[in-house]
Amino acid sequence: MKKWITFDLDGTLMQNPFGKWVFPEVEELISTQLQRQFKSTEALVREHELRMNQNRTVEAYDWDEMVQLLLKELQLDLEINVEQLVLKHSIDPKIYLLEETVIPTLRRLKEQGYSLATVTNGFYKYQYPVMKELGLSEWFDEIITPEKVGCGKPDVNILRGLQESGTIVAHVGDRLDHDIFLANETGVPSMLIYRKLPEWLRILSPKKRAGSAGFLKICEEKLKVENPLISTTPYPPAYIPTHVLYQIEELLECL
Repeated sequence: MKKWITFDLDGTLMQNPFGKWVFPEVEELISTQLQRQFKSTEALVREHELRMNQNRTVEAYDWDEMVQLLLKELQLDLEINVEQLVLKHSIDPKIYLLEETVIPTLRRLKEQGYSLATVTNGFYKYQYPVMKELGLSEWFDEIITPEKVGCGKPDVNILRGLQESGTIVAHVGDRLDHDIFLANETGVPSMLIYRKLPEWLRILSPKKRAGSAGFLKICEEKLKVENPLISTTPYPPAYIPTHVLYQIEELLECL
């Protein structure tokens, strides 16, 4: 049986080109065609959030389909291919690894016999080009994406295939509402990567950080930003990580 370690991608291991490059280009193309400023990013994010709230966790990340829907609503005869824009912008310095130790850490985990998988809400066609360009793809045995498995995080079914082929010993991610909830709901050690960790928390071990009252306050504020619909009073245990990582290499001491 395999011993899996699963990772989120965006905000955990890498920076994708969507926020600073893909969405702004979509906005520029639409605004130029309309001959007026149009905030297409806001419209797309609203549609994304609506679909997430309706538990349509696959459709919520189909940016090509959402762009086509928006163009239809605006009655624009305009060709925009998000997949092609991702390919166009998947170059240095627009995309990058979030730490220099990402690849060395993945290498160490592989040397120790772990199987590695990404569990991401981004579609394969948007994620793989970025992973390949950054040298990430070769380290992963599986790339789990919503359109391949029929659901996205935080739906626990996204992990089903991995659980059938082995045991997941840790999930690492940067979001409480997606990653930490998912791991906790499935009984998997939940590792939150939080690179803004205050100095006074860095001196603690990853496990002790998670149990600190001070960090719980950070979680409350973070969860409010991630998902305002989730009540944080009292703070729900499902969104408390078992470990808090300041740097990705700290994962090695948690296994």
